Amino acid sequence: MTPSRRKRCRNGRNRRSSAAFASIRYDGKLVDWEIGGAAVPIYQFTNLPMYQCTNSERAMKVSYFPGCTLNTTGKGFDNAVRASAAAVGLELVELADWNCCGATFPLIVDNMLELAAPAHVLVSARDEGTSETLTTACTTCYNVLKRTNGFIRDHEEERERLEAFIEAQYSGEIEVKDILHVLRDDVGFDAVREKVQRPLKGLKVACYYGCMVLRPPTEVAYDDPDHPRALDELMAALGATPVDFPHKNECCGAYLAVSAPDVTREMVYTILKSAQAAGAEAVVTNCPLCQFNLDKQQAEMRKLHAGYQPVPIFYFSQLMGLALGLDVEDYGWERHYIDARPLVTRFEES
Repeated sequence: MTPSRRKRCRNGRNRRSSAAFASIRYDGKLVDWEIGGAAVPIYQFTNLPMYQCTNSERAMKVSYFPGCTLNTTGKGFDNAVRASAAAVGLELVELADWNCCGATFPLIVDNMLELAAPAHVLVSARDEGTSETLTTACTTCYNVLKRTNGFIRDHEEERERLEAFIEAQYSGEIEVKDILHVLRDDVGFDAVREKVQRPLKGLKVACYYGCMVLRPPTEVAYDDPDHPRALDELMAALGATPVDFPHKNECCGAYLAVSAPDVTREMVYTILKSAQAAGAEAVVTNCPLCQFNLDKQQAEMRKLHAGYQPVPIFYFSQLMGLALGLDVEDYGWERHYIDARPLVTRFEES
């Protein structure tokens, strides 16, 4: 490799180091580059799109869309996300002007009205100018915003109609990322591992992904849709032991919980029994709707399936905050249907 031009850190300054090595990100992995302890500039090499900044330079700002659920019933998830992100040098800057994303991506032909809500969010992110990336912790919001952004980029005629409808020009300038995607690719799980204060040693967790960050794969997936690994890798970085199970990317039933709760209940039962058969003592997810379904349905499952033992359902950010040594009292434990506090206390007291 030969140096091309100096790599600029996220704060806009050329980074010089007197350390024995610098960490460079290459194809999603951290590579140690020996520089012999001398004060030399870090260069941008061909095929090295970014490197891992250290200390204060690692801090970065990203536009953040909380969405309706994380602003209400999922507030504990939101609190944990913000605190955990800050602890690893990621500042989530909430959009000053946001509205509901619409909750579902419209599939009808004349979809201007349904696209207006998520398009307005994207315009707000662009106009507020915090960063070129908009992130959200709600997987449903991510799915809607990501697909809307892609639709706007790929359909010029419809884009012009939409711009007239919302009275603003927007051509897809913002990059939409799920918060787990940002933690993996922009912060780096190695950087998270360095911040762990209470390793979740001995905790066997089943990582459940659901649908919204995986499907449709060509539009939203940043992980392998058939064999996703991002949550598993994060849990491993926190010191836990992820267990593999075949239903990690199966649907939990989603909104069928309202119209056909018995169907959802059996779908959830299949998922959780699969996780328990793999040895999991807890399930972790990054989806508010999945967390609700997996958690709430267990009360009825105990009545219908003799001998069923419930399992706590965590948001990934709750366990992340716990492992990072943060105060986890405002993480929404009172909203869990299956009490997760005994497991949390196990690590708080260790």
